[in-house]
Amino acid sequence: MTINSAELATLNPEEPAALSFFTTGDGVRIAYRIDGRNDRPALILANSIATTLQMWDLQIPKFAEHFRVIRYDYRGHGGSDVPAGAYSDGRLGRDVLELMDRLGIERAHFLGLSLGGWVGQWLAIHTPERIDRLILSNTSSYLGPAETFDRSIAATLAAPDMREAAETFLGNWFPKAMIAANGAVVRQFREMLLNISRKGLAGLFAAVRDADMRRTSALIQSPTLVIAGEFDTVTSHAMGEAIASTIPGARLKTFPAVHFSNIEFAQAFSEEVVAFLNRKSA
Repeated sequence: MTINSAELATLNPEEPAALSFFTTGDGVRIAYRIDGRNDRPALILANSIATTLQMWDLQIPKFAEHFRVIRYDYRGHGGSDVPAGAYSDGRLGRDVLELMDRLGIERAHFLGLSLGGWVGQWLAIHTPERIDRLILSNTSSYLGPAETFDRSIAATLAAPDMREAAETFLGNWFPKAMIAANGAVVRQFREMLLNISRKGLAGLFAAVRDADMRRTSALIQSPTLVIAGEFDTVTSHAMGEAIASTIPGARLKTFPAVHFSNIEFAQAFSEEVVAFLNRKSA
């Protein structure tokens, strides 16, 4: 793990004033934040399920040197509204498109981790004209079976709070030694989890349950970097390999990480992304 004290100092809760909001076509208010100059290329960040846009705090200083960085909270999470019902990959993708339209962004780079990777694939498949370069980190094209998610949805809605789920997520996201040490990063993500809406989490579980892009991801034409974790137990390294072998011309980068490569190897992750996005086309 390569997080140092200077990086930890940047992983702090966002000030409420730093967030902006827009309302989608179906009436849901979405929270977002922009870092970096407006005259730089747009880079949209989409985070994991059960997190907020703070998940990218360690990347922002580096990314904002090169890009106009837009990050947002999914419907159901963080500062965004929590509408009822199951959500879908298409609806999550359209939330991004409506945000781009709101900001006057015709085309953007897109980096998605975990659930964000499903959103990125959907966008690159269905609206290729809007996505420039694509980074899919610690993600998959399918994570069935549906029955597993049905049980998770039922348990989430029946639970009195997020305490038990929070520890399960942390165990899936970080190395055991990192959790045992209970350092600043783990404590912040635990706090983030404890404040996640259970109804919103269930809605996003449904989006992953119903998504299957194992075949359609072959339609992606955006230059693509796939990042996988060698020890990822959520979206396995093999899943990352499958995406990289399906998308034409995609390149695979592996970190010796569990699920959050951007946290365990924050500096190397950021440098890899910036190098890929700034690389001249062949």
